[in-house]
Amino acid sequence: MKAFLLAAVALLATPALAHAEATLTMREVPLHGARTLESASPPPFDMVGLHWRGSGTVMFRTRSLSRRWSEWHPAAPEAEDGPDHPTQPGWRIGDPYWTGDANAIAYRLRGSVTRLRAYFVETPVDDLPPRRLSIAGSPPVITRLSWGADESIRRAAPAYAPAVRYALVHHTAGSNSYTRSQSAAIVRGIEIYHVKGNGWNDIGYNFLVDKYGQIFEGRYGGVDKNVVGAHAQGFNTGSVGVAVLGTYNAAAPPIAAQKALANLLAWRLDLAHVDPLSTLTVASGGNPRYPPGVPVFLHAISGHRDTGFTSCPGNALYARLGAIARTVAATGLPKLYSPTVTGQPGGPIEFRARLSAVLPWTITVADAGGRQVGSAFGTGTDVRWLWDATALPPGRYAWTLAAGDTVRPATGFVGPAPVPLTFKRAGVKPTAISPNGDGVADKATITYTLSAPATVTAVLEDAAGTDLGTLFSQTRTTGTHTFVFSADAISDGRYAIVLTASSRKTTVTRTLHVTVDRTVSGLVLSPAAISPNGDGRNDAATLSFTLARGATVRVDLRQSSRTITTLLDGTEQLGAQSLAWNGTVAEQRVPDGSYNVVVTVTTPLGTTSYSLPLRVDTVAPRLTAVSFVRHVFRLSEPAVVTLKAGRRSYRHAFRAGVFTFPVARAARRYTVSAVDPAGNVSRTLRAR
Repeated sequence: MKAFLLAAVALLATPALAHAEATLTMREVPLHGARTLESASPPPFDMVGLHWRGSGTVMFRTRSLSRRWSEWHPAAPEAEDGPDHPTQPGWRIGDPYWTGDANAIAYRLRGSVTRLRAYFVETPVDDLPPRRLSIAGSPPVITRLSWGADESIRRAAPAYAPAVRYALVHHTAGSNSYTRSQSAAIVRGIEIYHVKGNGWNDIGYNFLVDKYGQIFEGRYGGVDKNVVGAHAQGFNTGSVGVAVLGTYNAAAPPIAAQKALANLLAWRLDLAHVDPLSTLTVASGGNPRYPPGVPVFLHAISGHRDTGFTSCPGNALYARLGAIARTVAATGLPKLYSPTVTGQPGGPIEFRARLSAVLPWTITVADAGGRQVGSAFGTGTDVRWLWDATALPPGRYAWTLAAGDTVRPATGFVGPAPVPLTFKRAGVKPTAISPNGDGVADKATITYTLSAPATVTAVLEDAAGTDLGTLFSQTRTTGTHTFVFSADAISDGRYAIVLTASSRKTTVTRTLHVTVDRTVSGLVLSPAAISPNGDGRNDAATLSFTLARGATVRVDLRQSSRTITTLLDGTEQLGAQSLAWNGTVAEQRVPDGSYNVVVTVTTPLGTTSYSLPLRVDTVAPRLTAVSFVRHVFRLSEPAVVTLKAGRRSYRHAFRAGVFTFPVARAARRYTVSAVDPAGNVSRTLRAR
């Protein structure tokens, strides 16, 4: 670990290298119904990739600067490589093909090809020798910094799989006639084609190996991390993709390339504790060959063709994968394979693994504080420990399986992972309050949701960020909590309520803003229900309020979120204000229904809105008798009911529905009537 840190620090301290920049140019190829086409004047290029629409196929050849034409090459999407997202639906995507310096291209079309695009890449060769880095026992790797990756074109942060379970071997296609110094340029060309041509997030492969045995870091995210690539559609998660530069259908890669590939896979699979000679079944994520969920039998070291319709990594390289896997298995022994842990604290937990040789092994388990709570040891190739953890308190525990200094240990956790402390939600309503005792927006309710238990502190700050005091500091459980901010002793102004949640290891904050503004007081709408039918009862509503200072006031009548009309809009002086409304708009009575009178006041402190409900109702309540003898009646809406018997009068409020009118003594002759909140009177019922 110390060596790794020193190497990483040395790399970070190195100034950025000036690499020749790769460029990509896209050209639409005019088809004109012809089956063989030649580009008139393509831009200078040393790599080309083709995209096309249709069920047909495309072949191409290129002309070198010495005016010699290459053989015809298929542009078929041998790389049905899995894109990060489907950016070009309907397009078939060909591989980036290294041609060397070229100045002309010809196309041959078969079948239905409705559109054709050519992506020309030019990647000048650097004179700078690439620097290598060994990380935690890895073979020498040429980092992205060293080969000149363009970090500015990456489209998204890397994604990580829970584990690496197998490796997929590819070839990149393209000419095998490249020099050692051209390899970095080829990798830069593949990067720009994958990102700007295919629309992927980054270069698709996790690693690339050239015919000289040079190993290049591929997709960003860490060579020792489980970075999800874009190299095999439906099989990217949980795999590591390694591509050998060149085409290997007729001839296998040179020995140097095979050796480097074996050394790389030996290190990477050992890091994942994967037996290179093992097999597994992988559920497809979905591609043209294997629909989603289909189980696919794979070797721990497989070829790209095992996961989809492709000839990749070429017949000759594919035929060598078995021998390469055996070399990988024999490299770097002894090794620890397939560590698994089943069970949870509070019950039995089983640890299992396999060693490549008979060795003494130990398993230790520690709690969050590092205190050892369990251990086991043994000797052999089969590691197994059934631990009775019934008495172990619930929690998360770290385990280590070691077999001496020559074996890479396995580590992990058992028990649920702690939930990171966050404010899932936090808000204040209303955001402006007027604590003047009139009961309208005089308090603010703060609501927040915690992802885990924590000590929550609320601090009030003024507009300058000065701490005005702690509102509360208490332990809170996981879930939603509320508290009320009244601001009775707080002067008018803008404030911030800073919520801080702290656990043993984490502190998170959330800042909420609230305005205290007592400009408006005594806000009253009376009556709250009107019946503008000209009968003299509740025909209009009056809005009253007092301004403590001059302000711009707007009064709107709204229904739901729609403004029906504006009743007032102007600058008002301090003092008492009054506004009456007779239930009409443009001399037309508004329909019965529920409305809101919204008062919006703008002052130097900001804009505050107050909403008061108003009911317009011109329909009298329907009152019917169920039983005059038992004083049972039915109402169509809430109302105040009056029963008169002789000189006595009784009055009670009832909800809609059937009710029994309580009277002190039975009465045979009486009258009953009802008045709703808008002043509408029902017909009078008479009991005789």
